[in-house]
Amino acid sequence: MSDYGSTLPPSQPPGGYGAPPPPGAMGGPIDHPRGMLILILGVLSLICCSPLGIAAWVMGNNALREIDAMPGRYGNRQIVQIGRILGIIGTVLLILSVVWIFFLGGLAVLNGSSN
Repeated sequence: MSDYGSTLPPSQPPGGYGAPPPPGAMGGPIDHPRGMLILILGVLSLICCSPLGIAAWVMGNNALREIDAMPGRYGNRQIVQIGRILGIIGTVLLILSVVWIFFLGGLAVLNGSSN
């Protein structure tokens, strides 16, 4: 009689022992921890508070740098990118509104002093 195929595979130790797997090792990439915050700040910069666009822009740049440094770890690059772009738009609107206020204020001063 032959022993071919009769050996049992080595048994696996029960779960719960050893170091935990690194994030993203089981089940694919994880979301960046600040991804949704960046998106929310970008949206709020367009809706009600333009200075939040600066925060969304800076945080989005940092998060994209982290995502690019570890390509397989984070999976929500699109959300971070959208929040960053909305932050850029909010910042541009903030700059345009400040310029507009100074322009109108300058016109009011000129009109008031010419009378």
